[in-house]
Amino acid sequence: MRTPLRPLSRRGLLTGTLGSAALLTVGGSLAGCGTKGAQQTEAGCVSEDLSGTEKKLAFANWPQYMDVDDTDESKRPSLDEFITKTGIQVTYTEDINDNNEFFGKVQNQLAACQSTDRDIIVLTDWMAARMIRLGWIQKLDPAKIPNVQANLLPSLLNRPFDTENRISIPWQSGLAGLAYNGNVTKELRTVDELLTRPDLKGKVTALSEMRDTMGLLLGSNGHDPANFTAAQFDDALNKLKKAVDSGQIRKFTGNDYAPDLAKGDIAACIGWSGDVIQLSGEDGKVRFVAPDSGVMLYSDNMMVPNKATHKGNAEALINYYYEPAVAAKLAAYVNYICPVKGAQAEMEKIDPELAANPLIFPDEALLSKSKVFMALDEKQEKEYEGKFQQVIGA
Repeated sequence: MRTPLRPLSRRGLLTGTLGSAALLTVGGSLAGCGTKGAQQTEAGCVSEDLSGTEKKLAFANWPQYMDVDDTDESKRPSLDEFITKTGIQVTYTEDINDNNEFFGKVQNQLAACQSTDRDIIVLTDWMAARMIRLGWIQKLDPAKIPNVQANLLPSLLNRPFDTENRISIPWQSGLAGLAYNGNVTKELRTVDELLTRPDLKGKVTALSEMRDTMGLLLGSNGHDPANFTAAQFDDALNKLKKAVDSGQIRKFTGNDYAPDLAKGDIAACIGWSGDVIQLSGEDGKVRFVAPDSGVMLYSDNMMVPNKATHKGNAEALINYYYEPAVAAKLAAYVNYICPVKGAQAEMEKIDPELAANPLIFPDEALLSKSKVFMALDEKQEKEYEGKFQQVIGA
């Protein structure tokens, strides 16, 4: 089962005017980097849970990130089964198109310890880390999510922003690496090839998501994207700037690189595994490459914001999606890395080809080459994002 390509970046900044505007708040500071008075504490911002008497749940997610019935797009099989099984009525909205844009929607309420009218939100690692740092997310009860404790992939344990997996639970994960269209170019193996090979000049795109593009460049320089210095970041950034200035890189994109790659309008790019799986399903010559220098691993995470009044119902849904059979049904539709142990065996019953795909169920060889980008503090985030945006011209 193939889902349509997503029109917007699930991970990064929207390019162009909106992307630039989304970066800024009053005073020109980087959005969400925090201001005095925005910080909350668990004791200072107490949330009431009404799950015992109110069987409902508001779930905010990204577009095309839930399985949909082939014959009736109003039906979401796995979610409908949860509603039937539990009696919890779920209001499901696709109102997250970009991490920074969504932050702008909810920051005033969360900074003031007010409700966002959402019980579950799904945000990428770095934005999850930012909101956790600000004290805006409720802790989950491990006893209420035993499937997570039992079935979360080992590679997603002990993430620096949530070492106990009590605040943010992966919904889906993915890899950032290289991709190329074999109809218009020869095989591509390394980041350096992408940035310097003469036959690719002007036919390359990179991602506007700083952590993915810069993570890959840091790795290509022999540095650790999970633990690097400011000097190492600048070294990698200079490498990127040379590729921009020389005309090697045509532009920086969100998910919108995918149609151009499929048509051969670009020959190669930095891209996301889920998108490339979909393209390769249509054309086997479009391929994802994990360079020897490493790939970037990320997750989009389910979280319960402060003042959400149905945490118990949210925990029930989180626990449900960590049942391997349910996780397999979802993964068969979205084609990203499934974070649930045991789902691969269940996927074999649905689609053996997908079950064998290492970009949905990575083996240890691939996972051993993956890195999660270093957790940044407020100052580093502003500095590194600012430098990156200058180079990419956003």
